Amino acid sequence: MNQPVKMRLHHLGVQTSDVDNCLSWYLDFFRATRKWELDQFSELTRSRLPGIRRLIEVAAGDIRFHIFDRADHNGRTPDENCYQFQHACISVSTPEEIAEIRSHWIDLYDSGRYTFARPDGPTDIVVDSDGVMSLYLYDVNGLEYEFSYVPEGDR
Repeated sequence: MNQPVKMRLHHLGVQTSDVDNCLSWYLDFFRATRKWELDQFSELTRSRLPGIRRLIEVAAGDIRFHIFDRADHNGRTPDENCYQFQHACISVSTPEEIAEIRSHWIDLYDSGRYTFARPDGPTDIVVDSDGVMSLYLYDVNGLEYEFSYVPEGDR
């Protein structure tokens, strides 16, 4: 009998047109730490990501982000009607963390230190009938993240 493969997410790749802006925001917003940086790439990477110049890994808890730019990046956000990951969801441990994350995003946006691809602020925090709390927000590149608190149970 085939057993399911035990998988876990290793990292999210974040393509940006402004590595310094993006890196600073990820370090600040996620309270991440910088792990390593590359500026030389394998033939496979160069064929998959033509024009890649720089890749930096940052880590926040168990989540890693690979932030990279490409020489030919057009600086546009993805078309809402094209195939793409619509959002990535990150779970938090307490309901209070959701409110703190929302407040932190607003503080960083209002600081004027970062350039955002979209002017949209974070959503209100919603709670469903099972007590699951969700918050949606965009990073500096216009990529959407969901932050969720899920009470104990199989949900």
